Amino acid sequence: MHKYPIGLQDFRKIREGGFLYIDKTRLIHTLIESGSYYFLSRPRRFGKSLLLSTIKEIFSGNKELFKGLWIADNWNWEQRHPVIHLKFSQMPYQEVGLKEAINQELDKLAEEFGFKLQSTNIKAKFSELIKKTAANGKVVILIDEYDKPTIDYLDDIPKVEENRSVFKSFYSVLKDADEYIRLLLITGVSRFSKVSIFSDLNNLNDITLHLRYTTLAGITQQELESNFAMEIAQMQISQSNIVQEIKEWYNGYSWDGINRVYNPFSLLNFIDANDFQNYWIDTGTPYFLIKQVRSRPDFTFTDSDMIAGPEALNDLNIGHINPLTLMFQTGYLTIKSYDKENRLYTLGYPNREVKESVLVYLIAAYSYIEPGYVRPNITELKIAFIRNDIAKVIRIIDTLLVDIPNQLWTGAKESFYHGLLHNTFQLLGIQIASEVNSATGRLDASVMTKTHIYIMEFKLDSTAQKALDQIIEKDYLRPYQLDPRKKVAIGINFSSEKKAVNDYLIKDC
Repeated sequence: MHKYPIGLQDFRKIREGGFLYIDKTRLIHTLIESGSYYFLSRPRRFGKSLLLSTIKEIFSGNKELFKGLWIADNWNWEQRHPVIHLKFSQMPYQEVGLKEAINQELDKLAEEFGFKLQSTNIKAKFSELIKKTAANGKVVILIDEYDKPTIDYLDDIPKVEENRSVFKSFYSVLKDADEYIRLLLITGVSRFSKVSIFSDLNNLNDITLHLRYTTLAGITQQELESNFAMEIAQMQISQSNIVQEIKEWYNGYSWDGINRVYNPFSLLNFIDANDFQNYWIDTGTPYFLIKQVRSRPDFTFTDSDMIAGPEALNDLNIGHINPLTLMFQTGYLTIKSYDKENRLYTLGYPNREVKESVLVYLIAAYSYIEPGYVRPNITELKIAFIRNDIAKVIRIIDTLLVDIPNQLWTGAKESFYHGLLHNTFQLLGIQIASEVNSATGRLDASVMTKTHIYIMEFKLDSTAQKALDQIIEKDYLRPYQLDPRKKVAIGINFSSEKKAVNDYLIKDC
């Protein structure tokens, strides 16, 4: 069996330590031979740091590290270039401030190259570092997690603007450094500050959605089955459909709607443990999502019909963050398909791991309970439906409402509790649908167990009778008339004053 490089982002350590490396060097070769100025956005834990580390070793001429890889016999190892490798995640910007952190890093890099910088401000220092380093050949500049000092402060807009101003001045050096640069590659999670930070770099090629580089980071299905053949064969002894299960749990990320890849961190953790868990979400709780939902209670989120133009996927407006854009850039949504004629993207959850995790946090955001309490409530709700215990279903729904602040109920709209209930039902694990379109209207939810089909309609500050009447009058049960399971219509009315289910009615149909 292999040694898995879980958490390792250094190419040299992976190769010298005998860890598994998925050979991306052919595509890397295409990248570095096709252009000079690149920007790439990918979610966290997606192999961006390893990509830069690999490129660094290529340009450093360390051929021995690439034995057995495609590029070993397809690169001129005599053409070496000095590499300036900036890693913002490792800089102490939170402790000393961004300017001082960059200042310290530039001095450190200069020392590694064997000289001392004479300039006093970071802009002049960066320029001096590039020019002096290029004395030994055109320089390769690799910038990892360029946006971390910005996205760490999304809830502190003044700090975001302060750091963006620092970056704009710092990166402006690159505009006039073309004669010294062999390759520039900047990576990060977000694209919200790209335009303002790199506005002078009009030759920066954004390859985030480039068709040629959709699999540059991440692991393809073919790479999974060829590199983990032994592990899969062992798992198939007890789980015959293991490949399909792995695919459903961890595959599905796409930047063109066609090619799909696995998040390497999740996949490697699963292969190592042989246990289906939510690995990726645990490395970074999406508190930004909770804050966004709570600050905009009218915001509803589903996994169907989420259509966006290219503008929505590019840059975030710090003053008014679009949750859809933020969730795409951070990896909670991905491209399901692309309408080339109309330039429209359909977005959705990439896989089961992400969907389950996001739903938990969305429910926590709507109901103001801790994420750890969501699954026990959902399990109880699932059991209540299976047992046809509708009274308990109502009691559990009430528990989801009790901690919601009073001000959110004041002037509440139907979209608010629809968002909570929609995401709750999606997480049930039994066949459900929410806001289902039919020929005569749009019902709020249907829940299907082995024995029953429940059709549900919700009202706010109205009556359960009106909700029940709507199910009957709109004939929401019609699509299920040939199904042998017992049909039950449930009308539920919420009271914004009581913050609870005010009344409900049940009718067997």
